[in-house]
Order: sequence, then C-alpha cells, then structure tokens
Amino acid sequence: MEHVFPTYARFPFDLVEGKDIYLTDNNGKTYLDFTSGIGVCSFGYSNEIIQKNVQAQLQKVWHISNLYESQIQDDVANLLCNDDQLAFFCNSGTEANEAAFKLARKYTGKSTVLAFNNGFHGRTYGSMSLTGNPDIRKGFDPLVPDVKFADYNDNKALELIDNNLAAVILEVIQGEGGVFVADKKWLTDIQQACHDNGVLLIIDEVQTGIGRTGSKFAFEQFGLKPDIITSAKALGNGMPIGAMIGDKKLATAFGPGSHGTTFGGNKMSMASAKGVLTQLTPEFLASVQKKSEHLWKKLNFEIKPLDKVTDVTGLGFMIGIHLDESLPVTDAITKLHEKGLLTLSAKHNTLRLLPPLVMSEEKLDEGLETIKSIL
Repeated sequence: MEHVFPTYARFPFDLVEGKDIYLTDNNGKTYLDFTSGIGVCSFGYSNEIIQKNVQAQLQKVWHISNLYESQIQDDVANLLCNDDQLAFFCNSGTEANEAAFKLARKYTGKSTVLAFNNGFHGRTYGSMSLTGNPDIRKGFDPLVPDVKFADYNDNKALELIDNNLAAVILEVIQGEGGVFVADKKWLTDIQQACHDNGVLLIIDEVQTGIGRTGSKFAFEQFGLKPDIITSAKALGNGMPIGAMIGDKKLATAFGPGSHGTTFGGNKMSMASAKGVLTQLTPEFLASVQKKSEHLWKKLNFEIKPLDKVTDVTGLGFMIGIHLDESLPVTDAITKLHEKGLLTLSAKHNTLRLLPPLVMSEEKLDEGLETIKSIL
C-alpha cells in the first residue's frame, strides 16, 4: 500500500469477499474466520435480515443530521437499553468511551477517573488516557490529566476508590490486554466501593457485549449494575456505530450542546444495529451458551494441555490461547493463514479467537483442529 499512513502492520493480502463465516482474499484463497473483524461481524458476512434492513434504508435516506428527530434511533435505543436507561449514539467504541468520560466528569463535578493496567478503551486522547498500555500511549504525552491506574483483579484498587473520584472504568474481560477475565467478587467489591463513595461505574462492553460471551452484555454474568455502559463493534455488524448507555438520572448533565456528533446515529448504521438487536433473542443467546460449553470443553481438554500453550482464558466466544515464548503469536497467525484460518493476537503473546456467534459447533471444531495442528 503506497498512499496511506503505515499505522497498521498489515498481512500481505486483501480480503475482498465474505459469505457467512468465510472470507476470500484477492488471490482467491478462502479462510474460515475466527476474528469477526475483531469482534464485529458476529452474524457473519451475509446475514439476510441485516442486509435487507440496510438496503431498505439505503433507498430512503443515507444521512440526516441530529438536528431532527430520528425514530430509528429511538427504536434501536429501546432494544439496547432497559427502562431506566438512555442511549447516545456515536461512531465507534473510542467515541463511546470519550462520551462516558465527559459525562462522568460533568455529572459528578469531579475530574479524577480510575482505570486499570492492561485495559484498552481506545486511541483518541480521552480514551487513550484511560488505556493502561504504555506502548499505545508512547509518544503522545501529555495526556488528559487526572487518570489513575491500578492493577486488574488486585484488591489494592479498592483503596483508591474514594469520594474524590468521578468514575471507575473497566472491562469485565480485558480483550486487547490478553483476554483476562475479572474475578466476580473483585468486581462486586469495586461496584460496592463506587456506590459507597458516590463514584460512577463505567463498564466498557465494546468487545465483550452484544452476545459475545453468551449474554447481551458480559457484566450481566457478574452481578453488576453499572451506571454507564459503552458498546460498539458487534452492535452494527460492520457498519460504524458506537453507543454510550447511561442511567436516566445522568440526563441532567447531557443536555443540548453538551456533546454531539455529525455521523453518530446515522440511519444506515441504525438500520444495521436494529437488524442485529432483533436477532439477539433469548433463544439465540441460549444457542451461543450451548455452543460455548462445547467450545470450552475442547479448549480445556485438547488445546490447554499442548506444550506450546501456557493457559487458555476467556468466556463464551472470546478466547485467549496464551503461547509459550518459543512460539511468537505472529508466527502462529501466519501458519494459520497458510492453513486457511484467520485469527488475532493480544498482549502477552496471546492468540485471540473471536469467531462469529453464528458459527456451528462443527466449524468451531474445525478451526480448533487447525490450531491444534500448528501447536
């Protein structure tokens, strides 16, 4: 590629066509997809309902500014939120976290936020300032002030939660940080400390949400009730969208002029999100849970014992295979490309798997057998 900034270490092929759970490159090679576009295309690449929704909206209007009411925004918000919540629509996860950061400061009148090492919340200045990864932050100082960091799953974090904080932001599973799952008691203790001190709890569900772990949002499996939730990725199944969901009480701090976006809530993206959420039924989530049980049995009994594997972590269709340092994860990914399987990486030499939620047990097994063959 000659005409774009080299901000990505790209693999040397172009994925030009998708069908169901498969992608085909510019050389005609077809791959089984265990990436979902980094947790985005959970319903695959040719979902009929999503395609029909977007095509129908395309024939009406592509874009209208947020100066006018939008029934489709309200319809999607109704599907996304419970009765005590409101949504703000934007274009990405990083924008959703920016909105959450701003809202927390404005509502509480306080500036300090507690975030966690190895966490990832985005790359714009606010969200990057909340991201506990020095490699991502390097070269961009000074960042937004008044952000503190603690270690994930460490009870010492509880000592940092006092009434001087505006918010605590965390992922219940650190995706980019290595697919590490939070301890349930630690999470509930964090929540209690927030409630006791008038601190808002922000849960970043950008990667974990919209069915990825077998529930609508992953925090539901940990007994949490956050004040603010951020969502993106799978919400649009490939159309650019983000959402900040917050308790209705927070609306007093987010009135006209307090925040905005030109393209957020775009009708094309809303049409796709509506197609996603109408299919995210209890029956569909139950099928994800059932397939997850099968998937994790195979992971624990056939992948985890391998010599090149030090651990397997995650939940549902969000998996981290931690590799021995003798096998760099990029080498493993390249070997899997040769065998027709697309996978991802995460920190700490982790092979990350985010298969589409519509993938069958048979195809999940096929992908894991391919991984087993190179390990």
